[in-house]
Amino acid sequence: MNFSEVFKLSSLLCKFSPDGKYLASCVQYRLVIRDVNTLQILQLYTCLDQIQHIEWSADSLFILCAMYKRGLVQVWSLEQPEWHCRIDEGSAGLVASCWSPDGRHILNTTEFHLRITVWSLCTKSVSYIKYPKACQQGIAFTRDGRYMALAERRDCKDHVSIFVCSDWQLLRHFDTETQDLAGIEWAPNGCVLAVWDTCLEYKVLLYSLDGRLLSAYCAYEWSLGVKSVAWSPSSQFLAVGSYDGKVRILNHVTWKMITEFGHPATVNNPKTVVYKEAEKNPQLALGRLAFPAPRAAASPASNTESKYEIASAPVSLQTLKPIADRANPKIGVGALAFSPDNYFLATRSDSVPNAVWIWDIQKLRLFVVLEQLSPVRSFQWDPQQPRLAICTGGSKVYLWSPAGCLSVQVPGEGDFQVLSLCWHFSGDSMALLSKDHFCLCFLETEERVGTAFGRPGDHT
Repeated sequence: MNFSEVFKLSSLLCKFSPDGKYLASCVQYRLVIRDVNTLQILQLYTCLDQIQHIEWSADSLFILCAMYKRGLVQVWSLEQPEWHCRIDEGSAGLVASCWSPDGRHILNTTEFHLRITVWSLCTKSVSYIKYPKACQQGIAFTRDGRYMALAERRDCKDHVSIFVCSDWQLLRHFDTETQDLAGIEWAPNGCVLAVWDTCLEYKVLLYSLDGRLLSAYCAYEWSLGVKSVAWSPSSQFLAVGSYDGKVRILNHVTWKMITEFGHPATVNNPKTVVYKEAEKNPQLALGRLAFPAPRAAASPASNTESKYEIASAPVSLQTLKPIADRANPKIGVGALAFSPDNYFLATRSDSVPNAVWIWDIQKLRLFVVLEQLSPVRSFQWDPQQPRLAICTGGSKVYLWSPAGCLSVQVPGEGDFQVLSLCWHFSGDSMALLSKDHFCLCFLETEERVGTAFGRPGDHT
């Protein structure tokens, strides 16, 4: 495993292009485009204000930069650096901006969700879509880019409109049986749309492309409901994370629950492998000099090398007691993601913040638990294989695969706190993001284990 040098970054804005050739990063009002292989700067664009959001077009030829405070979007071309586009929403304001799947239209959501403006880069035409709903996930495109589903709120009722992305014609419009719709998500095959209700009412609705209600699922009543939702890549399973600390798996044939996964504070099954992160004894780390932490505020484990130890059952996990009289309690399954091969599901229960649970979807059982020394901030699957990367806000990145797991210190001077990460689509590298910097981590499959704990001078 090798690391690049560290580069400046603002607001965690760093994204690989969909074709994998480029890496975009932002430093205040500047947009930097690098070659992924050499990390040489290919283009440097200057925007009119500090950039708050970036997004690549699907064909990697354009990139948009949104400046919400100014109500502005600027679009840059990689093929023609002298070409640029500026979209000003004026007094309507701007709260969200995204590409359409064809990479030639931009959808801007105005303040107070009054409307969505569709701007065409080719014809310079403008279309408007009224009544977009202000919710957690209100726009969803099918994976093939043919259709867009939009959550709407009109006359105090929730609706969904389905548009054809090629000409933005309305295909279907139907009301949903929700009190306060919270999100929508297409199945990867584009045949079924999942709609879920506010956390105050447990309801998951499945609709066909023509607006027919296929099924409605409710696990319980009179308690906080759905917190997170994820489709399996094959579209066969829908995982629903709930505030009661359980994940329920629905099947695509009957849309009934086939199993539920709990997240108890104690793992009793001896067949479940529990990896616990532990600090390495500095005396045993030969060839390493122990330097003091650069800042007094650094967490105790941030600059200390760590390793995983296998714990024997029963294993007690660290739990967090929620504060009852505060909003958004730290309970329930807040994050879940399927591996690209459908074999595994990774979850995090917010009341057990240091643990990542990995479930075997074929056998429908708990496979592995990884307990970190610090709360898990983010995890993401390698796009090509069942390999999970985890970060906890410290100076390490953690990797798990069915073969085992690693704790890897990010080399370099100072304290590089990994707040987020993103994989290159090839799975050969990933970007590690801290508050003010980022670096690339290159994974070498042949000697992945042997070089993981190399000296700081080993990185490129």
